[in-house]
Amino acid sequence: MTAPALVALAHGSRDPRSAATINALTELVACMRPDLRVETAFLDLSEPGFDEVVDRLVAEGYSEIVVVPLLLTEAYHAKVDVPQAAEQASSRHEGLRIHVTKVLGIESAFFNVLDRRLREALKENRVRELDALVLAGAGSSDPLANAMISRAARAWGSHHRLPTIAAFASSVPPAAGEAVRAHRADGRRHIAVGMLFLAPGVLPDRVKELALEAGAVAVAEPLGAEQEIAQVILARYAVGAVELVPLEAMFA
Repeated sequence: MTAPALVALAHGSRDPRSAATINALTELVACMRPDLRVETAFLDLSEPGFDEVVDRLVAEGYSEIVVVPLLLTEAYHAKVDVPQAAEQASSRHEGLRIHVTKVLGIESAFFNVLDRRLREALKENRVRELDALVLAGAGSSDPLANAMISRAARAWGSHHRLPTIAAFASSVPPAAGEAVRAHRADGRRHIAVGMLFLAPGVLPDRVKELALEAGAVAVAEPLGAEQEIAQVILARYAVGAVELVPLEAMFA
């Protein structure tokens, strides 16, 4: 019996660096599980689109697909866009079963990647001292999604024993520059910014610009294609693949 295909579904961006990073992450997943069919797809702005990938898999004989949303929070895309895309794809192909997993979220292993990116930024900028951090995420009209970023900021700051403020690239305050200035108003001068984004793009670039203008000494790059993230993708897939198994088959 052929295992379900894994489709890593990202939002997409006009910035080609974003798609390149997502493709590199998916390639890493495929290298870790060469027995699986692993595909990248995008909701918008980048190619290939989700429908194109699903159509190709069905044409090749796949009847089961596990979709892993490459999203860090449960915001609008996770709650509306992804389920809607899966439902529409299923309706176009009789007998096709698609299971959408939980989003990646912000797993504890991701803090290892955050720290790696931070160390790289500190080394590049020859920073030897820190007295505050900012953790920047995309921002959303969904308060629960923003709360996830805020919780992550508290956890990251607690780990480093440094005051840490969550910042957002859109929708809600504070922006990265405002967060840096808030630290400076408290007398702190050595402030670094971490990025809760999977890939480069317009929003991370804006975060970096605002943070540096406000006086940050270093701004880390987005998480990127890393083994810790690939492992979470595979963990989400494993749960999704089990969900596709009929109950009678499990107890046969």
